[in-house]
Amino acid sequence: QVQLVESGGGLVQPGGSLRLSCAASGTIFRINAMSWYRQAPGKQRELVATITANGRTNFVDSAKGRFTISRDYPRNTVYLQMNSLEPEDTAVYYCNAEIMIDWTREAMDYWGKGTLVTVSS
Repeated sequence: QVQLVESGGGLVQPGGSLRLSCAASGTIFRINAMSWYRQAPGKQRELVATITANGRTNFVDSAKGRFTISRDYPRNTVYLQMNSLEPEDTAVYYCNAEIMIDWTREAMDYWGKGTLVTVSS
């Protein structure tokens, strides 16, 4: 069984910073890409940032230049550093990982339960 647990959300003023963490645990053979998604009230879930197994990163346009994604490979953890936060960044942020639980099976998507980020004065 695999679990993803996010942490680091909270209330921050516009222009402030937050660092989200997501740790994967359980039966893990290999983790491919790890990503952060977000879902704002009344909106669809959107991909914010991805980091592949070899460290390549990709960001939604609204996050470029403000957010950084990184991984701690031995700890199966992914981070999202968010700077210059705006009210439009308010959302529940979800961690996603493509995980192989053993070498005979294809990678499957796993999700965390989400952490709320509120940007408000």
